[in-house]
Amino acid sequence: MAERIAIIGDKESVKGFAAIGFDIIECDEPERANSILKTAVETELYTIIYMTEELYVSAEKECKKYEEVQLPAIIPVPGIKGNNGIGKERLSRFVERAVGSDIIFKN
Repeated sequence: MAERIAIIGDKESVKGFAAIGFDIIECDEPERANSILKTAVETELYTIIYMTEELYVSAEKECKKYEEVQLPAIIPVPGIKGNNGIGKERLSRFVERAVGSDIIFKN
């Protein structure tokens, strides 16, 4: 697997990421998010795939297939429509699984 990073999201949310070297995968139709993510994973080009939280929710079925695999890491990020907390929640679970306690977001 190559060490490339992709971001999947609506055009407005992802366009700036090209400037920092991410592969841009536009998806303005949430109902297509599952198939787009599956295709991105099957290419075996990416070690990290970021998805806007809105699409992450739409592709939840496909995302769950990759929760236990090491690569690619699929990470939800806020899009231009806002933040619903999914990214923070997943990061918290990863940290807790890795070290046995949520040392980052613990209240």
